[in-house]
Amino acid sequence: MLLGKQKSANDGEIKLPGPKEIPDMAGRYMLMELKKEPDWVWQLKGVTRPADKKKAYYCRVFDETQTRKANVKVENWTSLDGHPELILWEGYCDDEAHTSRAEKFVKPSE
Repeated sequence: MLLGKQKSANDGEIKLPGPKEIPDMAGRYMLMELKKEPDWVWQLKGVTRPADKKKAYYCRVFDETQTRKANVKVENWTSLDGHPELILWEGYCDDEAHTSRAEKFVKPSE
């Protein structure tokens, strides 16, 4: 999945993309490393934010059904900051190197 050109927001920050189908690298990680069911994995959605390399990004994977039940509207990466329980996978993906790794960016709320 390529992020494409990022648009700048009015305040000079990068405008984050909205939810899309799960990126290939994140899906493969969930299938191969976490041994999740393919039919379930490929119905999930993901939100991304840019990383330090051109074809690399951070990704959060979520289930739209769960977010709707929780009354959480996911508009971009930051929408899930206050809802770590809705993040099914979170990590770093590099399309050029064909690698992904799980990482946690949000600490669970207590």
